[in-house]
Amino acid sequence: MDLSKILSISGKSGLFLVVSQLKNAVLVESLLDKKRFPAFAHEKISSLEEIAVFTATEEKPLKEILKAIYDKLEGKPALDAKSDNKLLQAFFLEVVPDYNSERVYISDIRKIISWYNLLLEHQLLDFTEKEEEKSEEKKEETAEETPIVKPVAKKKKPTVKKAEGEVPSGKKKATAVKKKTKTDQS
Repeated sequence: MDLSKILSISGKSGLFLVVSQLKNAVLVESLLDKKRFPAFAHEKISSLEEIAVFTATEEKPLKEILKAIYDKLEGKPALDAKSDNKLLQAFFLEVVPDYNSERVYISDIRKIISWYNLLLEHQLLDFTEKEEEKSEEKKEETAEETPIVKPVAKKKKPTVKKAEGEVPSGKKKATAVKKKTKTDQS
């Protein structure tokens, strides 16, 4: 599941799928009514990939929250986001037992549940690629564990310091030859 292509735009309900990149905007399509329109940089746009939920110890990515809801409900739709506050909080506490109740508001819980239902309805929740990534990581780990044979270094020719005026072996000593000019001949 690639949440980087799914956006939330402040002031607009629902989620939006990135269709294309324009010169100074992003062309998006609403998942609710399939209408397309440009979303400009001055609007507060968030990719679902960037969103996280506060927990007691750290921030948990939205992708993990959606997976936990999906696993708990076995791929079925969640309760209605307009349900009673206490019912929503109890459900969210089951899914994310360590969420920070002081920093995660009921409006956030409603939004996450409505996003889950919307993504499920449009069949955009696919968690199989995470399993594929794990199997690829295991392959890489086993490849790293195999011993690497280092190539044998080539032997360098021994270097011998030359005494001044000494000629290295195998090379001829250069001699200066004076050419006779016309003035030298007379």
